[in-house]
Amino acid sequence: MKSQLAIYDMDRTITRRATYTPFLIHAALRLAPWRLALLPLVALSMLAYALKLIERGRLKEINYMLMIGRPFAPEKLDPVIRSFADRQVATNVLPGARRSIEADRAAGRRLVMATASYRIYAAAIAERLGFTDVIATETELNASGRIEGLNCYGDHKLTMIRAWLEREGLEREAVHIRFYSDHISDSAVHRWSDEPVATNAHDRLIRLAQAEGWEIHNWSDRAPRSRRGPGRSRR
Repeated sequence: MKSQLAIYDMDRTITRRATYTPFLIHAALRLAPWRLALLPLVALSMLAYALKLIERGRLKEINYMLMIGRPFAPEKLDPVIRSFADRQVATNVLPGARRSIEADRAAGRRLVMATASYRIYAAAIAERLGFTDVIATETELNASGRIEGLNCYGDHKLTMIRAWLEREGLEREAVHIRFYSDHISDSAVHRWSDEPVATNAHDRLIRLAQAEGWEIHNWSDRAPRSRRGPGRSRR
């Protein structure tokens, strides 16, 4: 019998809003409030990314440097991470996502979060939601904000999930994977999974899900809507 995995993206899949910039602002307020004066530079870096002058991973590193700056000792950074995670779980988790996580847990699925967010805070959010495993963008051990390895985004997310399976000693053929994400950037993982689910999806992903016959969920409503696209059936 195959092991059952439920893999979730985080930002705008589990959460209503993205978490990275709010984390940086939260950390700046508690560690170095004067850095909030650098927010216009954050906006400029986002413009540079939009114009394709820098890559997404580099954008993350620049914004971390602007808002948090030098590495902080764990005893200073850990309380900031804990308070941010507590706030996100209390105010920024979609009700439908909570129900789905609980249903997957009750069905005996191993809960895995796979997110482009930095592990330093994503792991704290995942722990509070009952996830047993986290695949995320790693940073250097001194938490300087510099990415170590791959940015867990787009096709790199699939690469990192496969590497995680190998580290866990799990053969792809021996697991059944249900995957949830809101964004077209995760379409490679959707196609690779056994049960792809487009959740709170934007138009491009909805069109793809409809063409492929994937499940489509809306977790933002009090009673989430679920349907399957008319395309070919999934295995």
